[in-house]
Amino acid sequence: MNAVIAAVGIMLVLSLCRVHVVVALIIGALAGGLLGGLGVEGTLKAFNQGLGGGATVALSYALLGAFAVAIAKSGLAHALADKALALVDKQQDGAGGALKWLLIALLLAVAISSQNLVPIHIAFIPLLVPPLLYVLSKLQLDRRLIACVLTFGLITPYMFLPVGFGGIFLNEILLANVAKSGVDVTGISITQAMAIPALGMLFGLLVAVLFSYRGKRTYDLEKVAQAERVDVQYNPLSLLVAGLAIAAAFIVQLWLDSMIIGALVGFVIFSVSGVVRWKEADGLFTEGMKMMAMIGFIMIAAAGFAEVMKTTGEVKTLVDSSAALIGHNKAVGALLMLLVGLLVTMGIGSSFSTIPIIAAIFVPLGVQLGFSPLAIVCIVGTAGALGDAGSPASDSTLGPTSGLNADGQHNHIWDSVVPTFLHYNLPLLAFGWAAAMLL
Repeated sequence: MNAVIAAVGIMLVLSLCRVHVVVALIIGALAGGLLGGLGVEGTLKAFNQGLGGGATVALSYALLGAFAVAIAKSGLAHALADKALALVDKQQDGAGGALKWLLIALLLAVAISSQNLVPIHIAFIPLLVPPLLYVLSKLQLDRRLIACVLTFGLITPYMFLPVGFGGIFLNEILLANVAKSGVDVTGISITQAMAIPALGMLFGLLVAVLFSYRGKRTYDLEKVAQAERVDVQYNPLSLLVAGLAIAAAFIVQLWLDSMIIGALVGFVIFSVSGVVRWKEADGLFTEGMKMMAMIGFIMIAAAGFAEVMKTTGEVKTLVDSSAALIGHNKAVGALLMLLVGLLVTMGIGSSFSTIPIIAAIFVPLGVQLGFSPLAIVCIVGTAGALGDAGSPASDSTLGPTSGLNADGQHNHIWDSVVPTFLHYNLPLLAFGWAAAMLL
């Protein structure tokens, strides 16, 4: 069996059996390395070499966690939650529909903005979602729906709009790697290439919102209260400082292109202003880093897993095997390329890291099959984005879980990974294949 398929399969099965994702990634990497002929020593060497690739992201998220705790201390998120809770209490029985849709729209808008308008990625989730859990639970909103809404906002903007993270993914990674692999991308409209796959994401969101999770789901309000409904004192000054700290963090991040420095500047503003007392700063910083530690360790382990997969050389073998099955059938070729992209991305956990791996192989194959440059860009871009939603190691699923599981009532695999896989990867496969055949 191909080592990549085996490694990803083992990782996914273990995750579905509720084995911790970090453990599942390590075991999957070991199995893949052994099947790929690296041996125990070679597998561990490749895994250790890859760990450094996730260190920057892990440190960024740890510092963002500390910044998030400081914002929570200021009371900004709780002020918003208190306003929403007051509206819930005023609602008559059965009349909370408007507030429900308002909260869904708010979370969707913030998630979309986090990729393009204010590129902070998942940093907003631990700031905004936990204080809203009590409100969401009183409205009996299904958290699987919220996970789908957040994941849509974290993925669709970067795969369609060339601004913010989208500019990096579409221009600097996707187009650059397709051009590097021998296809002239001059004059290609990237939004046109990715429009139909993006519609697939929208289709999945509508199914989740209007059909799959529209029913009510009961959560233990006592657990929510113990986790988040603590008395947080806030006043106009603390809210103003929070606004200034957030603005400063965003500006610094955009200026220096560093989430680490941006979060650090925001935390320092809280400390200097007195909203976070100097003697409390160390404890709050540690608490915030703990909050995001799981995401950091999973991202580090995923980087090691990815390095093992690359070192085995089995990705190319997988593609070559697919090419042998394809022959000259464009329809089968497009489908198999998308499926290979799905497997690779689910293992690596990052569409940004997947594109350079698959573009060098998919582009010559697409040319050989007679696909247009626009269709090749679409196939490679969709193949890279596939799996981001349904991967246990993707920050597009880890982020929503970090906020929704603050009270221990939201399972990462069954409440984030499985719902987003079903609602986004399957439509993306279908719409991506249709786009490849039409363009």
